[in-house]
Amino acid sequence: MDTRLDNKKKIALSAACLILFMVFVYFGDIMIRPGSSMKMLITVIEKGSIFALVAASMNLLNGFTGLFSLGQAGFMLIGAYTYAIFTIPADSHDKVYQYFNGGIIKWSIVEILESKLGLAGHYLGMLIPMLMAGLLVALIGFLIGIPVLRLKSDYLAIATLGFAEIIRAFFQWNTLGPLTNGSNVLRKYTTYKNAIFPVMIAGISIAIILLLINSTYGRAFRAIRDDEIAAEAMGINLFKHKEMSFVISSFFAGISGALLAMFQTTISATPFTTVMTYEILLIVVIGGIGSITGSVIGAFLFTAASEWWLRGLDAGKWMGISSSLMRPGFRKVVFAILIMLIVLFYSRGIMGDKEFSWDGFFAWCKSRPAAVKAWPEKRKASRAAKKEARAVKSAAKARAKQAKEEKEARKSSGEGLFTPLVLADHVVVFEKEGRNG
Repeated sequence: MDTRLDNKKKIALSAACLILFMVFVYFGDIMIRPGSSMKMLITVIEKGSIFALVAASMNLLNGFTGLFSLGQAGFMLIGAYTYAIFTIPADSHDKVYQYFNGGIIKWSIVEILESKLGLAGHYLGMLIPMLMAGLLVALIGFLIGIPVLRLKSDYLAIATLGFAEIIRAFFQWNTLGPLTNGSNVLRKYTTYKNAIFPVMIAGISIAIILLLINSTYGRAFRAIRDDEIAAEAMGINLFKHKEMSFVISSFFAGISGALLAMFQTTISATPFTTVMTYEILLIVVIGGIGSITGSVIGAFLFTAASEWWLRGLDAGKWMGISSSLMRPGFRKVVFAILIMLIVLFYSRGIMGDKEFSWDGFFAWCKSRPAAVKAWPEKRKASRAAKKEARAVKSAAKARAKQAKEEKEARKSSGEGLFTPLVLADHVVVFEKEGRNG
C-alpha cells in the first residue's frame, strides 16, 4: 500500500512544525526565567541554529562540491567584525575604541535608520550590516578562490586553514586598531532581543542552501564531487562552479559570524582559531557529509552535549552521581569518547548523505511495531549465526591442529614431507636462432 503524501500535505506539515517551533522559541525566551534548565534549552537552540548555518555552508563546499576547505572560522571572524563595527552606537565609540581615539567609524547604521523609520528602521539597521558582512566575506572568498581553488585535496585544506590564521592575526594588528580595535574586544554593538531572531535568519539561510542544492547548480556541484573528468566532459565549467560554491559558502559563513557576534554580545579575534574550524567540521562529520539535515541535527547535538548535558562533569556532580574523577576538563574527555563511539557506529554520520523526508519518517513510524515484534526472532537468529560462526571457527582450528600434529608425526618418523621431482635422463640443447650451420 502506497502511503506517500502529496506535496501540499508535506508543505502543510513542515509549515505547522516550523510555526510551533518558532512560537515555542519566542514565548520560551520571554517567559522562562533565567537560570532554569529550560532557559538553557533556549540558549542551546540559539547557538545550535548559528552553528547549523555555518555547518550547512561548510557542507555545501565539502560534502556537495568535494572541496576540502578549512577556512570557515576566518570567514566567520570577518562577518562578526563587519557587523559589530557598523552597529556600535555613536556615543559608545569613545569607550569601545578608548585606545584609538574613538575609531574611524563614529556612526551606526542602526541609529541612522531607527531615527528615520522607527522600529522598522531598527531591524532594518540590523539586517543591512549583516548582509554587508556576508557580501564582504563573499568578495574576499571570491578573491581568495582564484588562486586557492586550483589546488586539490589536502593542499586546498592547508591553504584555507592558513588564510584563516592570517586573518585572525591581521585583525589583531594594532595598525588596524582604529577599525578593528586591535587585540581589544568590540562591545556595545546592537544585538537581538529575542532568540527567535537567529533561529529565523539561520532557518531562511539554510532553506536557501537547500533550494540551491536541489537546483541545476546543485546537480553540477554533485557531478564535480563524484568525477571531475566526467563533469567536464558533460560541459560543466569546473572552475566557475567551484568558485560559485566557494563564494556562496563564504557568504553564509559571514552571516553566521554576524549572528555569533550578536549571541556573544562581545567579539574578539581570539576564539576564531583552528579549534573552531575543527568543531564545525566535526558537526558536519557527525551529521553526515552530504546531508544538510544531518548538519542541523549534528549542530544541535554538539551544542547540547558540550554546553548543557555534560556541564555537570566539570562541577563534580552529574545526574546525581558524584566522583573525584569529575573535575574541570573531564567533560571534554567524556565528550571525546562519545564522538569516537558515534564515528565507530555511524561511520557515515547520523544521516549519511540522506535528507529528512515525511514519507521516510511515516514509513519508519509504521514499521516500528513490526520491527519491535520481530526483534526477539531477529535477536535469536543473530545469536544462532554467531554460534554457527564460532563452531566453524573452532572446526577450522581443530583441523589445523590435526594437520600440524600429523606433520610433526611424519617428521619424527623420518618420512619425507615432500615428493621429490622426477629428473630427466637426457638434456635438450637448443641452438641459437640464426646461427649458420
